[in-house]
Amino acid sequence: MYTLYFSPGSANLVVHLTLLELGVPYTLERVDLDAGQQRSAAYLALNPNGVVPTLLVDGKPHAEAAALTMLLLERHADRGLAPAPGSAARADFLQWMFYLANTLQPLFRQWFYPGDYLPAAADSIKEAARIGIEKAWTHIDAHLAAQGPYLLGADFSAVDLYALMLMRWSRNMPRPATTWPHVSALTAMLKARPSWKQACGAEGLVEWA
Repeated sequence: MYTLYFSPGSANLVVHLTLLELGVPYTLERVDLDAGQQRSAAYLALNPNGVVPTLLVDGKPHAEAAALTMLLLERHADRGLAPAPGSAARADFLQWMFYLANTLQPLFRQWFYPGDYLPAAADSIKEAARIGIEKAWTHIDAHLAAQGPYLLGADFSAVDLYALMLMRWSRNMPRPATTWPHVSALTAMLKARPSWKQACGAEGLVEWA
């Protein structure tokens, strides 16, 4: 049994989708970010960084969305949501997971919270983040055009779920991810999966759901 601490639509979404696709039992615990619950002593005891997600695994808390996703995939490798270690597709899977985690996701934090980095240059930071995010979607779209329809080609995997979360984050940007044709096609396929509808219902997501 797992327990996922979440805030609707936040970085926990990829972990939530992965749990649903794996079909393993779990419970949800909502963290009210607007009320500052992430800074409570009780939550900081689970996650000293005061962010979501936190996942209880066998009663022990763990954090970081990409790491949690990969941990779940390792623990349930028989479910086929990631290429097996040593397989030809494994390197591509790892490359895309780390690209999304290290290149694209941090740009969204700069877009949403530019003042956290350098308040005096917040506008410049936000603009640079926009440019970087759009460059990433251009890169992903070109890859899908040549090797899609999924990020690993013909095979759906958890890395597509990670991309879907970030696509949703872009929905109110000047140029959302869905304005790139092959990214848009991938989005439509992923949103048609039962896991997406289940996650949106459980987290109370209505915008872009």
